[in-house]
Amino acid sequence: MILIMNKKYNWLFVLVLIAIPFGYAFYLYPSLPSRIPIHFNLKGEADGWGAPGSIFLGPAIMGCVSLFVFFIISNVKYLDPKRYADANTGDYAVLGLGVVIFLSILSLSILYSVVNESLRDGKFVFVLVGLLFCGLGVYFKKVKQNYFVGLRLPWTLEDENNWNATHQFASKFWVIGGILISLFAILLKGVMLLFTFFSIVLLMVFFPVMYSYRFFKKTKNK
Repeated sequence: MILIMNKKYNWLFVLVLIAIPFGYAFYLYPSLPSRIPIHFNLKGEADGWGAPGSIFLGPAIMGCVSLFVFFIISNVKYLDPKRYADANTGDYAVLGLGVVIFLSILSLSILYSVVNESLRDGKFVFVLVGLLFCGLGVYFKKVKQNYFVGLRLPWTLEDENNWNATHQFASKFWVIGGILISLFAILLKGVMLLFTFFSIVLLMVFFPVMYSYRFFKKTKNK
């Protein structure tokens, strides 16, 4: 926990996580053919090709996204206009590191799929996304009202009680939804998996939004 609270070590950990996919890409590069698959359809078939050097594009994009996301999440307390004094920077740092870990594993899985067909159907990616949603659901209970992280609805941003109640309510949906996404990613494939994924995500968003609105209406009528 001391490591998580130390900003210098946090950034060092982030840089290491970003470097790992680059290291794997450099390891693969000498053995790559003259063209490599860079995009796959729902059946896991390659439908886009590029030069061997394009293998570094994925880690570069994921790395930039990781740096940006971690900076925003770990500095919410200072960047947010409301500047909540009771916001726990340690919780936000853990959340930011979790997202960076997710992006690093995702980058590694994409690189692996370039030279191996076993991950090209996208099932592993959906499992990862499900686990990410589940982790976000757990942290919803700890996220204080802010303009960057969480369910930033008109009613949650205006009323701190609405924010807290909505995130307590949404936490259960996101944990269960994330588990279901990971489970269905193992059981289903192709269009059916895609349809199930978007259906679950829609419900994960719809019910908390409706709860927040009803909370607002109920509070307003008092």
